[in-house]
Amino acid sequence: MRDRDRQMHWEILSYVGVITFAVSGAIIAMEEGYDLFGVLFLGLITAFGGGIIRNLMIGIPVSNLWTQGPLLHIAAIAVIVVFLLPLRWIHRWKYLEPILDAVGLAAFSIQGALLAVAMDFPKTAIIFAAMATGVGGGVIRDVLAGRKPVVFRDEVYAAWACLSGLICSFHLVQTTFQSLLLLAAIVALRLISYYFSWKIPRRQLSRDRYRSGANTPL
Repeated sequence: MRDRDRQMHWEILSYVGVITFAVSGAIIAMEEGYDLFGVLFLGLITAFGGGIIRNLMIGIPVSNLWTQGPLLHIAAIAVIVVFLLPLRWIHRWKYLEPILDAVGLAAFSIQGALLAVAMDFPKTAIIFAAMATGVGGGVIRDVLAGRKPVVFRDEVYAAWACLSGLICSFHLVQTTFQSLLLLAAIVALRLISYYFSWKIPRRQLSRDRYRSGANTPL
């Protein structure tokens, strides 16, 4: 992949992911009754949190964030616009929340994977970079908002980020068209799994049972 094509991929996916996750974080912050500063903070941390986690794990300086001035400005503008919108518009936007979240997940997971591919990391690292970038911001958002992160529920969520990383690790995404095609596929899979309530197996232990001192069979 040529450097110019790689830069184009990076910019497209970055802007798509930043805007959608910033809006998602802002809406959740307003649902929790945060003031303008809180809404701005949660929107920005949602947009950039996954990238920060990824950079920490693959050796990119965290200070690299401050070189992304245009992205920071776009994210801040998106948050402020959402904050100023009439409430009835925001309530309508709530119906779009699963779509926004799916687009952000897909865009950031592909972006993170392509960055790891460009740095010649092994497949495991590429998949991890995709997952960290795709779900990291959402995890931080939900924790700060006092919610159980989507990725830790039994929904099929992080698996789609891992799938995008796996596909990129085989160097199957070489053009802008291919990256957009993969983005559309991941968004579609996430929305299908959401609306049809696909679940990952889970087991739940009762804390009350342990508090009461009941014996648990081996």
